[in-house]
Amino acid sequence: MFKYQDLKINENKFLLKSFSVVLILFLFISTIYIFTSIQNKIKEGKYIGQDLESRNTISVSGIGEIYVKPDLAITSFSVVTEKKEIAEAMEENTQKMNTIINSIKEQGVEEKDLKTIGFNIYPRYEWYEKTLLYPNGKRVLVGYEIRQSLEVKIRDMGKIGTIIQKATDAGANQIGNLQFTIDQEEEFKKQARESAIKEAKEKAEELASQLGIKLVRIVNFNESKVMPYFYDYKTATNIETIGEVAPQIEVGENKIKVTVNIIYEIN
Repeated sequence: MFKYQDLKINENKFLLKSFSVVLILFLFISTIYIFTSIQNKIKEGKYIGQDLESRNTISVSGIGEIYVKPDLAITSFSVVTEKKEIAEAMEENTQKMNTIINSIKEQGVEEKDLKTIGFNIYPRYEWYEKTLLYPNGKRVLVGYEIRQSLEVKIRDMGKIGTIIQKATDAGANQIGNLQFTIDQEEEFKKQARESAIKEAKEKAEELASQLGIKLVRIVNFNESKVMPYFYDYKTATNIETIGEVAPQIEVGENKIKVTVNIIYEIN
């Protein structure tokens, strides 16, 4: 006799077989898809690598140089004071530096071009040799040194020597490196770059004509810059005065140099 329970069992078996078939089919399709994707990636990678390896290129370089007269001088003045008492050293150092700042401002240097770049206090010691009082010797504090430094930007190039003289007369006993630079340097770099690119392109066209090839497109570009040369004014120490005549400072010219390298694809 046909029973309902047997019908239910057969129905469950049919559903289980159907699910198994669907699951196997899904796994099969997924495997094929993953395998195909991997193959495509491998082929794509090979294609990219082969394209780079087989690409024919030439490399050319160009140099652009511009000589420009500096319009900005940067230097520093320092006051070094040694005294037994720190308060005494502080007072004298401060008075001298304030006088220096005022003398520089009188020459037309604006406050924005003055910057304190150092203020230090150092204890000064001396070593006492062995005596009956100090059988092992002794380090003794004998005073203090205060060092204050001021960076100055000078835009009126004709006043460089006068400002140096005024600063030393006011009490500066150290002068830092004097640098000659260009305030708006980027505009001149653009001009040098244009000249370098023009030279490189002309060289590439000449090579293409001589070799019988065709320039397709630029595939790479890089450049390097040479910073302007800084004139090094010797550092002076323990200056009492430079003299009644201001030193004559020659600023010369700075060279701005840009080198470019261009890589062309050719056929």
